[in-house]
Amino acid sequence: MTDLSTTLLSCLFFMLLVAWISYRKSRGEAATRDGYFLAGRGLTAVFIAGSLLLTNLSAEQLIGLNGSAYGFNLSSMAWEVTAAIATICMAFIFLPRYLAGAFSTLPEFLNSRFDDDVRRLTVLLFMLGYGLVTIPSVLYSGSIAVLRLFDVPDLFNLPYTQALTLTIVIIGSTGALYAVFGGLKAVAVSDTLNGIGLLLIGLAVPLLGLSVLGNGNVGDGLHIVANTHTDKLNAIGGPTDPTPFGTLFTGMIFANLFYWCTNQYVIQRTLAAKNLAEGQKGVLFSGFFKVLVPFIMMIPGVIAFHLYGAVGSEGGLPSIDLAYPQLIRDVLPTYAMGFFLAVLLGAVFSSFNSLLNSAATLFCLDIYLPLKQRQGAPAVDDKQLVKVAKRASVVIALFSFVVAPMLQFAPEGLWQIIRIFTGFYNIPVIAIVIVGLFTLRVPALAAKLVIVFHVIAYGLLKFVFDDWVTIHFLHLYAILFVIEVAMMLVIGRIFPRHEAWTFKPSDKIDLQRWRYAIPCAVTLASSVVALYLLFSPIGLVDGISVAFWPLILTLVGINMLVWWHGAREQFVATE
Repeated sequence: MTDLSTTLLSCLFFMLLVAWISYRKSRGEAATRDGYFLAGRGLTAVFIAGSLLLTNLSAEQLIGLNGSAYGFNLSSMAWEVTAAIATICMAFIFLPRYLAGAFSTLPEFLNSRFDDDVRRLTVLLFMLGYGLVTIPSVLYSGSIAVLRLFDVPDLFNLPYTQALTLTIVIIGSTGALYAVFGGLKAVAVSDTLNGIGLLLIGLAVPLLGLSVLGNGNVGDGLHIVANTHTDKLNAIGGPTDPTPFGTLFTGMIFANLFYWCTNQYVIQRTLAAKNLAEGQKGVLFSGFFKVLVPFIMMIPGVIAFHLYGAVGSEGGLPSIDLAYPQLIRDVLPTYAMGFFLAVLLGAVFSSFNSLLNSAATLFCLDIYLPLKQRQGAPAVDDKQLVKVAKRASVVIALFSFVVAPMLQFAPEGLWQIIRIFTGFYNIPVIAIVIVGLFTLRVPALAAKLVIVFHVIAYGLLKFVFDDWVTIHFLHLYAILFVIEVAMMLVIGRIFPRHEAWTFKPSDKIDLQRWRYAIPCAVTLASSVVALYLLFSPIGLVDGISVAFWPLILTLVGINMLVWWHGAREQFVATE
């Protein structure tokens, strides 16, 4: 009980500290439309990167990725590491266009490019996806993590279902406070602070684990990991691994592009950038954080394998999902457990309140306001709009409290639910946005048909013909993407717009590019390649090969040339 009290009190201290700083930084900025939804369009790179990091990383990654490394290998790092390439695309292709139009939401851009019907259809897809799957799953997975780490049912002598529901309501109610009362600025500030905590814990756990593995010596533990059972370090996934390597070049590309370049709850903090340079810095810096994910969210799983043995073996853990919770219990000092709990809850709060804020933004700006305008109602002032947003956030939060506990009864598990239902809207959205950006005469009809086609085709493939379709779901994403882009181009050829679409730029935001954006992007892409060289048969798997160091030195040389050229151009420009 003394340990529990220390953990809870220290956790409460850190959470209150984050809440106080977030309140101070966002006080008075949530009273207007831009202030509530877009942090007054004043977010700098630090807050953008910090918020993107914690919005993307939550309890399911901490447990799921480490569990995958413990039970299989590092192949699932593809979901995190290759996202860095998507952040480069966001920084150079998508973000400049979004900021040039000063758009508040992705559907607002689609309304500008196509028409209001396309806007409504995409809002419907997002709201259904967020309300039925994404928001409840974030709450559910976060609550499961807390239950596993701290054995809540036994602590409070409650049945599992009641303990789960209670944890969901407490976590959800606390997280909703940021989104409902503080707006995007409070969300971004709290995300950044919790992100710092996540990085500290993320680096401390593998170091402490290596120390335990090496009997008090981190170097000895590292030697064991790097030289025994090196198949666990292989990121080049085979056909039977969780993420086959070939999927990196098919559906993984489009899944990452959707998530980082078009998913409203992720891109909203980039739409709130102070200017393009700050937006590019924030997005690219978040890409570097993604490159760190294998070290802080997968290497601990490998350490757990060396400490406990294979799953199901004598002395091994009964489930791969227990790898990280067990390692935390064994290596983290008691006095640090409160800080870890605060960081874990902060990661859950981040994803949850970001989703709430984005769902409320979509409802207010893409449903409520257009409806009022069509009805000829008087203009809605900022005060009324913020009030509607707060009410919408509360309703969405309450709805998620009802849906989240039901996920425990999903017959195929949480990951399967997320994977299946995200597929209903991610591919058509990225297909429509890409075609919309790079063509001028493809009509709104093409976008509408693609949305309807995808929902029907994907539903049939997953629920009717699933026994016949044996290819990996990521390959299926790529096939549907190609078909849908082809459909839009053909329709654009047969039934083109009467007038070519013309982009109407806004002068609200400074669009001067960050001067080191290109060198930074090259270094980020090189880091992804270097990671795959390190965690492959060329690198640590079966011992360092003769090709490893020449390839690494080549990457270093390319980066030195690019940075030298960038610095030289900057020097010439300033003379």
